[in-house]
Amino acid sequence: MTTLSKPDLRPANPNFSSGPCAKRPGWSLQALGNAALGRSHRANIGKTKLENAIALTREVLQVPADYRIGIVPASDTGAVEMALWSLLGERGVDMLAWESFGAGWVTDVVKQLKLPDVRLFEAPYGDLPDLAAVDFDRDVVFTWNGTTSGARVPNGDFIPAGRKGLTICDATSAAFAQRLDFAKLDVVTFSWQKVLGGEGAHGMLILSPRAVERLETYKPAWPLPKIFRLTSGGKLIEGIFKGETINTPSMLAVEDYLDALQWAKSIGGLDVLIARADANAAVVADWVAGNPAVDFLASAPDTRSNTSVCLRFTDPAVAVLDDAGQQAFVKGLTGLLEAEKVAYDIASYRDAPPGLRIWCGATVETSDVEALTPWLDWAFAQQKAALKAAA
Repeated sequence: MTTLSKPDLRPANPNFSSGPCAKRPGWSLQALGNAALGRSHRANIGKTKLENAIALTREVLQVPADYRIGIVPASDTGAVEMALWSLLGERGVDMLAWESFGAGWVTDVVKQLKLPDVRLFEAPYGDLPDLAAVDFDRDVVFTWNGTTSGARVPNGDFIPAGRKGLTICDATSAAFAQRLDFAKLDVVTFSWQKVLGGEGAHGMLILSPRAVERLETYKPAWPLPKIFRLTSGGKLIEGIFKGETINTPSMLAVEDYLDALQWAKSIGGLDVLIARADANAAVVADWVAGNPAVDFLASAPDTRSNTSVCLRFTDPAVAVLDDAGQQAFVKGLTGLLEAEKVAYDIASYRDAPPGLRIWCGATVETSDVEALTPWLDWAFAQQKAALKAAA
């Protein structure tokens, strides 16, 4: 990393944030011209749009026909919380955590729900816990892709088909960019603002027939607020999964999600979305392979994310710094890139080890990632020179 002169080429789109993520190529406000603004979401026009959002989600994400899909409040967090508070407690729970959001679900289950039979399987950022030690006759809660660590499960092979418990999977930074094994998943959640670059505040809750059966046969010992209630009189509230949302959705955000889904379908659907993310991540991987100053935070190649690509600095001059020093180095480097309007929001998550987090999801153009890497070299050289001068 010795480049000192500024590169000639800049990314056409400098948005590499891991959420909200870059809008789809060619997006403009004109794409939302048909939004049902000022209309009730319960009117035919609003309900039809919500139904279409569910139908297109099923088609593009390749969700099995017998799985329910609902639009719920409060982004992916709301969807996960609904699942945890509505489904857990019937049997013991195995909690898997290897980054910030997985750790958050552990806190909910242990300190808020206070379930008596919880086993924790934890790993540091960049690693996965021992998946072979998980007992799937218990309920299991995990993230498919660690948004803040860049480490993902390689596939669903570690989940047995004949499990007795439910699998609850936070897939918010995996859906539409990684192939989810729905046969192994009973609850899947995600939010609109990740791989498809939609707007925030809305979550998606996908339930298998086994999850529906649990909802209809098990009643938690604790009261559920209205916003979490998925059943009435011991039966699933089917309307939630037919476009009748629990609370009022933003019809502007719904229109934006529909636009993103229609774009995804137009370019070839899930296979193409995955291929786009893979191609973007491959550009970063090639850059890392040629730069001894950086490495992936995820230690094993088959667990490295193709969306939230997390990097750490291995250059001796930076690695020797304490946590505060490395944070300052990252802040300086990313500040240079932002000032040049080359890359926005690529510092590592606040709870993660200091480094970079580059979003490589399907709405990002590979040409923009290719244009970014020389700028990373430039900014690193500038910041390292400043570090040396201050020593």
